[in-house]
Order: sequence, then C-alpha cells, then structure tokens
Amino acid sequence: MLIFSLDGGTDLARALSTRLAQPLADFEDRAFEDGEHKWRPLCDPRAQQVFVLASLHGRPDASPHDALCRLLMFIGTLRDHGAARITALVPYLAYARKDRRTQPFDPLALRYVAQMFEAVGTDELVVLDAHNSAALQNAFRVPTQLLEAHQAFQTVARAIAEHGPCAVASPDPGGVKRAQLWREALETELSQPLGFAVVDKRRRAGQVTGQHLVAGDVEGCTVLLLDDLIASGETMVRAAIALRLAGAREVVAFAAHGLFTGDACLVLGDPAISRVVVTNSVPSFRVPADSALAGKLTVVSAAALFSEAVSERCSSIPAAPPIR
Repeated sequence: MLIFSLDGGTDLARALSTRLAQPLADFEDRAFEDGEHKWRPLCDPRAQQVFVLASLHGRPDASPHDALCRLLMFIGTLRDHGAARITALVPYLAYARKDRRTQPFDPLALRYVAQMFEAVGTDELVVLDAHNSAALQNAFRVPTQLLEAHQAFQTVARAIAEHGPCAVASPDPGGVKRAQLWREALETELSQPLGFAVVDKRRRAGQVTGQHLVAGDVEGCTVLLLDDLIASGETMVRAAIALRLAGAREVVAFAAHGLFTGDACLVLGDPAISRVVVTNSVPSFRVPADSALAGKLTVVSAAALFSEAVSERCSSIPAAPPIR
C-alpha cells in the first residue's frame, strides 16, 4: 500500500498517516517558470494499491482548478506506471454543488468532473459529505463512497445532549435526508428521542429568499443545525434566526466543510449561532484569530473516517500477483 498526500502536511494528512501506521509516500512537485508543474511519485507504484489524499478547495496560493488538475495529473501518472488500484481520497470535492440544471444552458459541472476522474484511470473515489449524495453517485461510473461527517460530530453532540433537550435541523429542504440520518444515529446512541425541524429556503440567481418558516418543534431545545458546507455563512445564520424565533434555546451549526468565504467570519459572529463545528476537510486559513468566528469555532478531525475507509479496502482487495 502507498498513501500520497498532495495537500502536504495538513492536520488531516498527518492524522491519517498516524492512524494507519503508514508513512506518506514521497513525490516530486516541480514548478516551471511559465506556471506549469510536473508531479512524479518517488517510489515505484507498480502492482501497488495506492491512495491519494487531496482536498479540492481553494487556498491562498492556488485555486480549486489547480488542486483538481494536480490530482488528475498525479492519478494519470500512477496509472501509466502500473498501479494496481488507485483510490482518490477527496475530503472536499470541487464543483459538487453544481449537480443539476436550474437555468437555460446551465453546465453540469459535477458530471464533467466525474468524467475527468474516469478518463485518467481512477478506480474509486471516497468523498466526505458531498452536496447531494444521489447526484454524486449518479454522476460517476466508477464506485464512490460517501463518508458521513456527522459520525465525526458524535462526541460534540453527545456532550451537548447531556445539558438538556435537543433537536436536529436542516437549514433548507435539500438537506433534510442528511439531517434525518444524523437524528436517527444520535437517537440510537443516546437512547432518547430527538426533535426534528427544517427551515424554508429558496435560491434564485444566487439570491436567498424565503420567510423565517420552520417546520417542526424546537421549543426549548438546543438545535444541532447540520449542512454539508458553510461558505458565506448566510444560510446558517438565516436558519438560526428562524429557529430562535421558533423557540429554540440555542443553535449550534455543524458542517462537514468550512470554506468561510467572503464576510463569513463576520456573518457567523451573529449571536443567533452559539457555536460552529466543522471537520478539518478544509484548513481554516480564512479565519483570523481575532475574528468574530474564531472564538466560537471548533474543528474536529475526519481522519478516523478516512482511516476506516482505507483499512476496509486493504482487507477486502487481494494483493496483486508479483511481477515476473
């Protein structure tokens, strides 16, 4: 087995390596003067089961396009040099939000990204909490596994539940299934019923509309508000305000991916949200230490989820025959 991390020494990469007791394999990242790069493994991938960890988010020195191109190029190189099986571990998948046409001539960006992964020879994709699980699985013709971020939130949620009644909520109708699955898992773990709610939300041409309508009973509850990602923070704050108006005692926002773009660090300082909990799928480099968000932000590790996914594949797939 070989594990490469194209994200360098991030917290997630280091924790994954430690959990698997497997050092990260070395590779060359050579930059040319015109901006092109060459990515090359520095160990022989022939007949190996290879895992490549790469989160496809923007960063201070590179865009999501750069991260996507780097991953595709590296997978193609591994395939050319005889890797037996290549699994892409993608904590955050770029373009997963654009999975359907909502206006004339709209792109289906998720499908195009899927075709790129297939073209370079990816055998399987493991993703943390995609925007729409059904759309992602339909877009890819190679096997995909979706890791549920709420499994990484169980410890935090359990501690919250010890202090009074709780409810799980979705900030919009599109995330109802995600929130329902977490509610069911928590009810099983805590051996107690939890409330459930969904907040009305409509979006057109990038503008969010809809009144502060809440379906469900949250009176006197601490609400665990779950979404797949937080970008500008406006959706979470709108939902939190609606839930507080509906009688919620407190609102804690949970999301797999904390992008925190634009004015998110200011927006999420709104008192309607008491805490914000995200995984380390995206490093919180956009959150200044003195921002309104920093004091209420908790980052939990997704390493255990990816470690389990890697271990399952290593135990279920027979080793390749020796090269003669």
